[in-house]
Amino acid sequence: MTRPPAGPASPPVACGDEHEREITEPVDLCRPDGRLNPDAVGWSRRPLHRANLRGWGRAKRWEHWGVVTPTHILGLVASSLDYAGVQSLYLLDRSAGRETTAEAVVPFARGTVLPPVSGDGPVRARGGNLTIAVDQGPDGSTLRASAPGVEVDLTVPLPPGHESLGVVVPWSTRRFQYTVKDIGRPVHGTITVDGTAYPVGEGSYAALDHGRGKWRYAVRWNWAAGSGPGRSIQLGGKWTDGTGSTENAVSVDGRLHKIGADLTWEYDRADWLRPWRITGDRVDVTFHPFHERVARTNLVVLAGETHQCFGHFTGWAATDDGGRVDLDGLVGWAEEARNRW
Repeated sequence: MTRPPAGPASPPVACGDEHEREITEPVDLCRPDGRLNPDAVGWSRRPLHRANLRGWGRAKRWEHWGVVTPTHILGLVASSLDYAGVQSLYLLDRSAGRETTAEAVVPFARGTVLPPVSGDGPVRARGGNLTIAVDQGPDGSTLRASAPGVEVDLTVPLPPGHESLGVVVPWSTRRFQYTVKDIGRPVHGTITVDGTAYPVGEGSYAALDHGRGKWRYAVRWNWAAGSGPGRSIQLGGKWTDGTGSTENAVSVDGRLHKIGADLTWEYDRADWLRPWRITGDRVDVTFHPFHERVARTNLVVLAGETHQCFGHFTGWAATDDGGRVDLDGLVGWAEEARNRW
């Protein structure tokens, strides 16, 4: 639903993103020699890239599902970094502020299954007391996970006409990333904590971050996503700056409106719970955190630190025709991640 902005009417926003090519047909991510296929560079409204990665050591593959419900926030990660699989389950009880975390680092990502096309095929990850199983098909996905004290059994339907954002970010012909950000998906099922089942349904939304690429060793990124009835926002920064590609979009009733310009992110690294500001030609968003999650890894070669805040959004983003979408009340997250991997 497109809503007018508060206060006096504003002139339409110029919304041309002609510098980014929209891809409409299936394409391989890589050439036969393993380098980036130039025909793959662009963005799409549905998963069209096949991640035919070759070579070992710099390839990164992951599936990250984030689920926001009125009672809980859930994160599931199944990944392969070639030399290790990093799997995790995170659960926040929103009323109590209580966190439950299960993590496993699996040498050489043994037993990890990640399909080459987003939304097509099974995802499997296991380590320690954690298991993750995602089954995907044309009608949607099922998410099942088990960790000490937590059982997840969720269904994420794919509504007719629903659009996601697929983007290839080209640092060079040898270093590049394909990402799908699929936001605002309906979700239902149960999350069971210490024997108590919490229903997931009305007022709950799922978001998928599907990643496949050949990464630089040190990288930093921002990511924000939020959803509400009929509206969702997806914003990124730092890692895409200067590449000519962005992972920014607003979704209205399942229709994607691509935002092509780099954004400015402002936040206080000394106080992560202060409001964040994210702005650009078609975006003016303030994010109001209510909880901070800190994740740190230090395994010498593999190290990282993520500050992921959960909260509410206010502000607006512009559609392709210059109309403004009111984002007040959307719930989701904003994060900064710094990795050596």
